[in-house]
Amino acid sequence: MIRPHKFKTVYTDGPGIFTKNQTPGEKVYGEKLIRGKGKEYRLWNPRRSKLSAYILKGGGVFPFDKKSIVLYLGAANGTTPSHIADIALDGQLFCVEFSSRSFRDLLDVSRGRKQIMPILGDARNPEEYRAIVGQVDIVYQDVSQRDQVQIFMKNMEFLRPGGHGFLMLKARSVDSTKNPKVLYEDAISELTGAGYKLETFVELSPFQKDHGAIVVKKRR
Repeated sequence: MIRPHKFKTVYTDGPGIFTKNQTPGEKVYGEKLIRGKGKEYRLWNPRRSKLSAYILKGGGVFPFDKKSIVLYLGAANGTTPSHIADIALDGQLFCVEFSSRSFRDLLDVSRGRKQIMPILGDARNPEEYRAIVGQVDIVYQDVSQRDQVQIFMKNMEFLRPGGHGFLMLKARSVDSTKNPKVLYEDAISELTGAGYKLETFVELSPFQKDHGAIVVKKRR
């Protein structure tokens, strides 16, 4: 039976996580659809979405709600943005993607989801979209670059005081020769050293190997 998760804006049947489908009958990436009490829910695959993996691994902070304004860096084909859009029905998702091939898929996902604003750009250069993106409630990053932490910190300029930053750190992209735990610690140290408050850290295995979710809060 589908029931509200402890985070309220998502749903669960026990082992799985779901979002309420804002485009009934439509799948984005072949996900399972389930109907219950006159509503339709999309199964949120933790092996395709790090945010789903974060929830299933016990992440304790989940600020995404109906009115959330989100800057999403590394939106790729739109899998996770589509689920966030199911939640932020009256919000806005500024989705930045560098790959033109992935961007075409993201454009398809954005059709019928008015909250998603696709931006073809480089997250290393936030000045490219500064005129489009204003102050946001959440900065969410999922990019495969060596300088992930630096990219994240550059884009935290858009985060309002008291807002949350989600860094899905891909350890092997930073340095394939180092222990991921050391890289997680280094990233956390750099972020807290810059004045951000660590809210939680969650390793995402076995759903996402050598990935860690670092959640910080911008001090008021």
